[in-house]
Parts: sequence; structure tokens; C-alpha cells
Amino acid sequence: MFPRLTTLAKLFAADTWIVLDDVQFTRRDYQHRTRLAALGAPQESRWMSIPTHLPQGRHTAIRDALIVDPGLVQRRIMAMARQYYGASSHWPGIKQALEPLGAAFGSGRTAAVAETSTRILLDLLGWKGEIFRSGDLSARPGRSQRLADLTAAVGARSYLCGTGGMRYLDSGPFAFQQVAVMPFLTPPAGIWASGRQVSALWALATLGPVALAGRLRAVAAAQTLRCPETSSSPDGPVELAVSADGRTGRRDLVGGLGPGWALPADSVSPDPAVERA
Repeated sequence: MFPRLTTLAKLFAADTWIVLDDVQFTRRDYQHRTRLAALGAPQESRWMSIPTHLPQGRHTAIRDALIVDPGLVQRRIMAMARQYYGASSHWPGIKQALEPLGAAFGSGRTAAVAETSTRILLDLLGWKGEIFRSGDLSARPGRSQRLADLTAAVGARSYLCGTGGMRYLDSGPFAFQQVAVMPFLTPPAGIWASGRQVSALWALATLGPVALAGRLRAVAAAQTLRCPETSSSPDGPVELAVSADGRTGRRDLVGGLGPGWALPADSVSPDPAVERA
């Protein structure tokens, strides 16, 4: 829900986002919650979460998780967002953009709110990529194998991987399908200092959509410079360019950590679709 800045940056840099909607819901992660940081003080933050009921207990898939009292939760979520960011000069536009959340809460499903909240941020920033759901695609079991299969299933030629994920990801299944694994890095300072802890709503309210989109484009361009080459045919290497600025017809991928989350390869959890808090 309302992804962190580093998560949003990965999505923005990719052409394709796969929402992992058929994996197990995990309460300790960010599938149903996020941290809101105070304007002017990102080091001061507070959890904002959706009370969630799991009909099948701990084995409930994300897409089947239900919101406890959706109407009440919607009012509380909107009140918290207004409390933290209502003083921003960018709040009127953000508030208007959040209107589709009403229908998402009306569905009664946590996954709908998580995915919709992420779509809203991407729309505000002008992202034009494609979105798929893992439940609609075929993939084999196994942490890295599943991610490689999903990447190949949507025709992507590269997979954006966070630094944490690079410690465990097996590149073998990706190499077999001629998919490059691209390490995704963000700057350590400025708005990025708290990027792995707090929701991107803070950066959006602080900078506004235009300025934030500029920062994300700069980060996306930096990934292009670091991108390795891979060969997709005997004819030679394929340029693995992140095309967030000018789309070239190629596809780079960020797979979703459940609805709304985008770094399945930035996790140290035993489940590849679960991002650790």
C-alpha cells in the first residue's frame, strides 16, 4: 500500500510490472501497510495499516485477503494522509488523485487497495508501462525459477533486482531464458535517505509530481548506464535499456511483491514474493 520510494522508483524505471497476487499474505510485510513520514521530518514516521482478515488463515493468498470494516478503514486512511500531507501545496492534486481508492475499498479486498494506491502514484508521475498479475501467468515453483518464468512470460528481456535480492537470487534460470538481471541502485542521500523506510507519499507531497518524476527519471537513466549486455540470438547482443523516458519496444521488468509492491528480488525472505519490512 502506497509503496516506498525505492519500490516506486523500480516500477517507474521498468516497462512492465507483475503483481504477485497469488502468493501467501504475510502480516509482517508491506502488503497491507506503509509508514507515513512527516513533512520536513522524514525521520519521524508512523505506521498506516489496513486491518486484514485471512479467510484461509496463514495460507490465504493476497488476492483473497479481506479488509475488516472497509468503510471505517477508508475514512481513517484518508484522514491520516490529510493529517500528514494536507499542509503541502501539492495536496489538492494528490487528494483528487486518491479518489479511485473509494472503489478499491468498496471491493472489500486488501489487494485492490494496495494495487490501486500504487497505480495512483504511477499515474501522477506519468508512468505508461503495462501491468500483469501472476495469477494469470504460468510459472514453475522455486524462488528464482518462478521470477524468471514470469519475466519471460510477458516478453521482458531484463529483470530489475534490488541490492538485497542480489545476495540470494540464482541467475541460472534467468540466463537459461536469456533474461538479464539488472541490479537496481538508488542514491544514498537526499530524498533517498529514507526511501526504504517510508511511503513515497512523503516525497510526492514534498516535491510534487513533476519534480519527483524528474528525480525518478534520473535514477532510471543511471540503471541504463549500468545495464549489462546479453545475447538473445546468435546475431549478437541486445541493448538492455530502461525505457522509462523513451519507450523502444523492449521490455524491462519489475515483478510485484504482492499488489502494490515491486521488488521481489530485494527480499531475504524464504518466499520470493515476500518483501521483508
